[in-house]
Amino acid sequence: MATVGRWRGTKSKPIEGEHLLYSFLTTKPNAVVKPIHQNAMPVILREDDWETWLTADAKDALRLQQPWPDDELQIVARGPAQLTR
Repeated sequence: MATVGRWRGTKSKPIEGEHLLYSFLTTKPNAVVKPIHQNAMPVILREDDWETWLTADAKDALRLQQPWPDDELQIVARGPAQLTR
C-alpha cells in the first residue's frame, strides 16, 4: 500500500515535497527465507485474515504477525543470480 505523504529526507540531504511512502510489516524468517535473510521476512496475510488485520484491535491483529509456513513458500529465481553481501 502506498500513500502520498510529506517526507523531508535525511538531515544531510533533505528532499522537500510530496512523495509516495511505502511500508510493510516484518516477522522472523521461516526456514525458506532464513538462508537469504537471517533477520526478517514480510508478513503475508491470507485473504481470510484481511478483515481482522484491517478492523481488529492491535492485540488481535498483531497475532497475525507470523512467518509464512515453510511448506507454502518457494523461492523462485528469475534472471541471472546476483547475490551481493
